[in-house]
Amino acid sequence: MVFVTLQSISVHFLPVSESPLEFPPRPIFVDAETLTLTEKASLTSGADFWTLKSVDRAGIPSVMVTDGPHGLRKQRVGGDHLGLGDSVPATCFPPAVGLSATFDPALAERVGEALGIESAIEDVAVILGPGINIKRSPLCGRNFEYMSEDPIVSARMGAGLVRGIQSRGVGASLKHFAVNNQETERVRVSADVDPRTLREIYLRAFEYVIKATQPWTVMCSYNRINGVYASEDPWLLTEVLRDDWGFEGLVVSDWGAVNERVRGLPAGLDLEMPGSGGRTDAEIVAAVRDGRLGEGAVDLAAQRVIDLVRKALARPAASGPLDVDAHHDLAREVAGRALVLLKNEGDLLPLTPAHRVAVVGEFARTPRYQGAGSSQINPTRLDTALDAIRAAASGEVAFAPGFALGGAADAADDVLREEAVATARDAEVVIAFLGVPAAEESEGFDRADIDLPAAQLAMLDAVLAVNPNVVVVLSNGGVVALPFADRVPAIVEGWLLGQAGGCATADVLYGTVNPSGRLAESIPHRLEDTAAFGNFPGEFGHVAYGEGILVGYRWFDARDIDVRYPFGHGLSYTTFAYGQATASLRDDGDVMVSIPVTNTGQRAGHEVVQVYTGLPGSRVQRAPRELKAFEAVLLEPGETAVVELTVHRLDLAYWDVPLDRWVVESGTYSFDVGASSRDLRTSTVLSITGDPHPAPPLTLDSTFEDMLAHPVAAPLLTAAVADALPGGVADPVFRLMANFPVGRLSDMPLPREVVDDLIARGNVV
Repeated sequence: MVFVTLQSISVHFLPVSESPLEFPPRPIFVDAETLTLTEKASLTSGADFWTLKSVDRAGIPSVMVTDGPHGLRKQRVGGDHLGLGDSVPATCFPPAVGLSATFDPALAERVGEALGIESAIEDVAVILGPGINIKRSPLCGRNFEYMSEDPIVSARMGAGLVRGIQSRGVGASLKHFAVNNQETERVRVSADVDPRTLREIYLRAFEYVIKATQPWTVMCSYNRINGVYASEDPWLLTEVLRDDWGFEGLVVSDWGAVNERVRGLPAGLDLEMPGSGGRTDAEIVAAVRDGRLGEGAVDLAAQRVIDLVRKALARPAASGPLDVDAHHDLAREVAGRALVLLKNEGDLLPLTPAHRVAVVGEFARTPRYQGAGSSQINPTRLDTALDAIRAAASGEVAFAPGFALGGAADAADDVLREEAVATARDAEVVIAFLGVPAAEESEGFDRADIDLPAAQLAMLDAVLAVNPNVVVVLSNGGVVALPFADRVPAIVEGWLLGQAGGCATADVLYGTVNPSGRLAESIPHRLEDTAAFGNFPGEFGHVAYGEGILVGYRWFDARDIDVRYPFGHGLSYTTFAYGQATASLRDDGDVMVSIPVTNTGQRAGHEVVQVYTGLPGSRVQRAPRELKAFEAVLLEPGETAVVELTVHRLDLAYWDVPLDRWVVESGTYSFDVGASSRDLRTSTVLSITGDPHPAPPLTLDSTFEDMLAHPVAAPLLTAAVADALPGGVADPVFRLMANFPVGRLSDMPLPREVVDDLIARGNVV
């Protein structure tokens, strides 16, 4: 427990329905324009790993930033250099891989509030999170720290966390901006991605969170994007982030992401972390003095740092001690909502206390509850599933570890496997805990495959041979292949559940909590089925995003590839019926989708209602359906609620590359509503008038196909070709030449003067 003696405000949970606390501004110190060049330059890099520099002469104090994003990782005074091994105790909430499975932004906001409270007690100005990068490949070693393969889920859940954190007067740091989807060569690799994919998949969640919540900071990523380091990219950090989206805060580097500071600062990178001991500050001063860098850029960055410090100091001082029990209870609630019931054949679950249960698998005793790397939290306490199951059961619960964590299979595993078989043989139900060891999944490197360790699979096979009533509980930060799915009656995807995950797992297994988690990422049969296979992680310093917009379930649906469990899937101990969906256009252009949903079972439960849209015959490539709205609805037995979900007009838009903007296309859109991307219960359609879409100007570099797609030039070209060729535009000669630029070959198939006339007439507005 952490005790801090500061000016007191009460530490309590802020209900989501209430307004955030008001923090009266306190006038402090001077603006950047009154500082010397050296002082201004000094503010644009850290004093050390976790604090910003002060300018004592001007009364500008130092403030602290520290790691998150699912708990506070503040280094103790005198601890190790990075704080990885000696941080203050803090609540370890479920990492993003678990939190996102709740599909509940309001719950994410409550977690954010708790993170803000703990940060305020520890006098932390900014907690570094959330991370909302897209899960492009299941191999990414940091997937546990990200939300989803879908930008809408990432956006809504990320916004919830930011709102909660900042409601307590603590800043969030939205990361990693941008296209940071792998750990292999993450500091140097160039993510080569086309403009439409970049906007629709990899920037869309960032755009939403920026506009909806104005995080205090955005953290730029290590990697290059189309050859340019994120930390040096004026298009990304200024044109898009500030000019297009209206970001008002500060851009901070990821730790060690600065390549050339003098190039990065005018691009829009305000703060380099950690500090360089003054080396890059001196480079900035020298660049201004010799004319390579305008002092206005230094003024702007320094002022943004000062503005951040002002925000931090405007928060009233917080008092401890932390209410450890309340935050642990919240962590348990979130973990219970995050568990995904993948399969429950014959209603094997929930168990009753009277069931004779055997538990096998070391993860039951030694929980894997968070990821490894910079987000590793020192928890205030730690529940184990084995202890919680024994507390829930009325009789003795036998246990065998079944396998060792880490290392290759050896003779010891044979002994452990035999013990597990003996333990499982006479039980009514066996609960087998399997998962990915921490050594195989961490920040800093990517996974080699999506397979569970061979020793674990061998143990499961041996147990199934003597007892078919097996419940598999998984612990993993990224999806794993499930070759045993057809041979076990029940599977619970446990992700990484934070410090209270052990009790939450027992809550779900024994029915104290009705499972309601949903898959925020598809579970494939094989790695080879996934969209990025063959392009991930790239080579020679480049990774090609060749799958384009078809990421995750978009890929599987577009290619009609079977999956083990689809995006959005998750079962319950109750059942839900859907009525007929309706869709109506609101005055602001958004679409309201309404669906009556009834709890037809005997237990209260949450149903995650999901709305997917499609546009058959679109002018651009689209996935068959894309998630656009969702809501977790709590219903009592027999209760019916009309669920109303808003599909924002902007979320229907595609990025038009020639026009360089979002465009809503006219057409009849489908609105499919259901319990997963492949469990669609009801559908409706709505005709939507799109945005004006001016045809691109015609030039001699336009092709004949371009002209045929042009609303003015098409009939003129058709008539001209009909005069020149017997088959008109269907003539083999024209079809052969259709993709040639019209000015490339004279008289084939039209004389140059005719082509010039068509261009001139087509471009008349």
